[in-house]
Amino acid sequence: MKRYLVFALVGPFVGGFLLLLTTTYQSGYWTQTNWGEVGKLFVVFFKTLQYSYLFGFLPALMIGAVDDIILHIRRIGPVLRVLLVGIIAFFLAAFTYGGRGSESGAVQFILYGLVGFVPAVISSWLVYKYIDEPQQPAAASA
Repeated sequence: MKRYLVFALVGPFVGGFLLLLTTTYQSGYWTQTNWGEVGKLFVVFFKTLQYSYLFGFLPALMIGAVDDIILHIRRIGPVLRVLLVGIIAFFLAAFTYGGRGSESGAVQFILYGLVGFVPAVISSWLVYKYIDEPQQPAAASA
């Protein structure tokens, strides 16, 4: 249960910020900017944070479920699990957001993929580091 709580809290927060950064970059906002406009970016982020959680809650829980499923595969270690969860989240986010707009291409695909990859890797790593209990080897029955 703690695993899903970590994914639900961290995923929409980090993913919402990265989605805001990606959309502002795609719109050309970062061509001429100053510190005042960077401050406006953070104001917009905190004003729209509720929507990040509203629309990012279920995708974060789904990625948490993928992490939980991969945890139960004995041959996959924690580092590989974190990378697999990140790769799956990368492609899900890239295909969800990457085909939108008139400027579809490799840069847009990668930027929107990172919106899923980074929160998934951070959440999976936090779960591995602080939540997962060490697996006890199965006792040999005689």
